[in-house]
Amino acid sequence: MKLYYAPGACSLSPHIALLEAGLPHDLVKVDLRAKKLQTGEDFLKVNPKGQVPALALDSGELVTEGPVIVQMIADQAPGRHLAPSRESAERYKFLEWLNFITTELHKNFTPLFQPAIPDDVKTFFKDRLTGKFKYVDSQLAGRDHLMGKEFTVADGYLFVMLLWAERVNLDLKGLTNLMAYKARVAARPKVKDALTREGLIKAA
Repeated sequence: MKLYYAPGACSLSPHIALLEAGLPHDLVKVDLRAKKLQTGEDFLKVNPKGQVPALALDSGELVTEGPVIVQMIADQAPGRHLAPSRESAERYKFLEWLNFITTELHKNFTPLFQPAIPDDVKTFFKDRLTGKFKYVDSQLAGRDHLMGKEFTVADGYLFVMLLWAERVNLDLKGLTNLMAYKARVAARPKVKDALTREGLIKAA
């Protein structure tokens, strides 16, 4: 498999998932502004959406959209318990979390990364995001991870959103459950590995 990624982008979520799953893969860095690969090739010829993540399978098929990619990765490594089984009731709660993260968190960050958007509009989205994170904080009370004891690929996705919150100076320090959760996920060896490989932290 081949993961097309940009350092620190939402593609970090499937990168973490691949490492946690122990699945062999190659990384291909994408310049999202230029829509170019490191080789100079046109990324739009790989993924006409022009976005990461994109996962090229050994079959030649390309899979896009982060929540779909991480589910596929989890299902290829069932022994790692990165997602509840498809037949379980817990699978639907897991899907609920993936959908919440992608629609209520991920998409609300988009305006904050746009220089042309006025500060008052950005303040609106920051306030909106803070409210969403307060909900997540309440759901993490007494839990190690979103689904309870087990780390799932939904946790990898939420962790990336927490890194983004730090990047845009969103003050979440008062959300103690969420901050403890962030530290817990950040301490995972495979998460550290992904951050190191993308140049986001220095190798120990």
